Amino acid sequence: MPVIPDVFFAATAWPMDAVAPYSFFHIALTLAGTLLAALLAWVMAKAKGPASSRILSACGLLLAVAEVYKQGFLYTIVYDHHYEWWFFPFQLCSIPMYLCLAYPLLGTARVRETALSPRRYPVKTDPAGHRALCPKDGSPSPAQRTVATFLQDFGLLGGIMALAVPDGFLHPYWTLTLHGFFWHFVLLFLGLYCGQKGLTDQTGRGFLKTLPLYLFCCAIACKINALVQATIYPADYADLFYINCALPSEQPVFRQISLKLGNVWGHLAYIAATCTGARLIHQICGQIFRAHRP
Repeated sequence: MPVIPDVFFAATAWPMDAVAPYSFFHIALTLAGTLLAALLAWVMAKAKGPASSRILSACGLLLAVAEVYKQGFLYTIVYDHHYEWWFFPFQLCSIPMYLCLAYPLLGTARVRETALSPRRYPVKTDPAGHRALCPKDGSPSPAQRTVATFLQDFGLLGGIMALAVPDGFLHPYWTLTLHGFFWHFVLLFLGLYCGQKGLTDQTGRGFLKTLPLYLFCCAIACKINALVQATIYPADYADLFYINCALPSEQPVFRQISLKLGNVWGHLAYIAATCTGARLIHQICGQIFRAHRP
């Protein structure tokens, strides 16, 4: 007797003809989704409505539900009850899900009074005697501003690149393919919303503050890659953030660097290129959103 999850995923396993990159379907859906994400970000940033923390946490919850469905579908339908580690949810485009869920908590983080200028971010004491950050006028805390800047810079980069090269989410199933498009449209919305709403730090220092977060995620990805490599390979492997140092890079150009100079150099070049791309987006957004400077 099939279990309930199997029945559910089988019922939503609607097959479709393989979609070729840069086909009419790909280009039309990308343009429509991008315009809708941009319009929605502009409207929600200008409208008086829910607090930004609620909007971001709602997006995080929506992405989490979509990810649970994707993981279950892949495990049940695509790989016949075998977990494929390549799809472990810790790619660059997965990080916004975790950051959005954590965003509301970062506004109540306890900090030392000397950590920030009290003129800009007054510090209050709760009944337990702990000092908590209380930005004026409901503005984001420094941690929230760094997260919002990351969503803008690296989130937009991931969304744009994935939609430009969509091979990784063009599946022979409607739900998986639409999931891939939807996910990256949400990334575009998040990045544009954070910039338009003034949640980001558009200064050069603001971008630099996102780099430790990005590199920390790279370190976690490398650790998971290494653990899978040591315990499961060659039956399976993980290539989170596309920086599995045991294997050449899977990305064009960087694969050639890996083959000629070594895997580590190919991956380091990829990380440097990613940071450069995020910096370029940061500069462009600074011009578009008139460089909000906290």
